[in-house]
Amino acid sequence: MRHVIALDVGGTGMKAALVGAGGELLHRARRATGRERGPDAVVDGILDFAAELRAYGVEQLGAPALAAGVAVPGIVDEEHGVAAYAANLGWRDVPLRALLTDRLGGAPVALGHDVRTGGLAEGRIGAGQGTDRYLFVALGTGIAGAIGIAGRVEAGAHGFAGEIGHVVVRPGGTPCPCGQRGCLERYASAAAVSEAWAAVTGNPEADAADCARAVDADDPKAREVWQHAVDTLADGLTTALTLLDPRTLIIGGGLAEAGETLFTPLREAVRSRITFQKSPTIVPAALGDTAGCLGAGLLAWDLLDKTDGTEATS
Repeated sequence: MRHVIALDVGGTGMKAALVGAGGELLHRARRATGRERGPDAVVDGILDFAAELRAYGVEQLGAPALAAGVAVPGIVDEEHGVAAYAANLGWRDVPLRALLTDRLGGAPVALGHDVRTGGLAEGRIGAGQGTDRYLFVALGTGIAGAIGIAGRVEAGAHGFAGEIGHVVVRPGGTPCPCGQRGCLERYASAAAVSEAWAAVTGNPEADAADCARAVDADDPKAREVWQHAVDTLADGLTTALTLLDPRTLIIGGGLAEAGETLFTPLREAVRSRITFQKSPTIVPAALGDTAGCLGAGLLAWDLLDKTDGTEATS
C-alpha cells in the first residue's frame, strides 16, 4: 500500500504516523526524544525511529514508505534540509534531510519548521480548511505563526516567516532570549502567563491553566493578568493583520485550550483595535497536538507530487 512517513519531533517527544494517499492514518507511534542524552543522541533516535517506521511499512503494508515528512523545532533551512538551530535540542546545522534519506534507502525527505508544518495541516484539513489566506498562531512556551496562502505555507526568503512572537509590542520592555526587548511572546505566551500568575500567587507551580480557571472563577487578580496578556496579544495580532490581511486567524497551542475564556476577550480586543483593516474570523485550532504529524504527512505527499514517487523502491 502506498504510504509516507510523517514524523513530528518535539522538545521531549516524537509523534509519528504512516499516512496513506488519501490522508488515512495507517499506523501511529510515539517515542521520547531523548534530549537528556545530548544532541547527537536525539539525531540517532530520530534516524532509528524512522528506520523502524520504514520496516513496519515493509512488513505490514507490503512496501517501504515512498517519502518522509519531518517537522522539527527551531530554525529550519527547508530548502537545504538543515535543522539550523534548536536551543532545546542543542542543535546547530544538522543535515537532517541527508541523514534521513540515507537511512530510508534513498526515499526523499521533506523537512519543515514545526509550527509552519502544523499550520499547513490546520489550513488544509483543520480549522482553516477551504480558506485561501489564513494566519495560524501557536501560543505555547513561545509564540510562532504560519502564513497560509492558497494551500501552502510561506517560509520566507531565509526561513523566518511567521515569527510573530518576536514582533516588538512593548518597546524597551522585558528582555527576550532573541536579543530584543518587549517581544510579544514575553507577554502573551502560555509561559509568560504562567510566570505572571506564579508571581501574583506566590506559587511557583502555578501556571496559565490555573490562571484561566481563576478567571472563570472571577478572581480579580487573575482577570488582570489574563487581560494584560490578551491586550498585548491583540496588539501583536493587529500588526500581523495589517501586514497580511488574512481571511481567517487560527489560534492554537496551550493557551488556546482555555477556549472562550481566551477567545471572547481576544475577539473583542482585536475588534477594538482595527480601523481600516478587515476583521478576520478568529477560530481555535482543530487538530490539537496531532497537527505537526499530520502536516509532516502533507509535506511528504507534496514532495512526491514534484517527483515520480519511485525513489523508495529498495
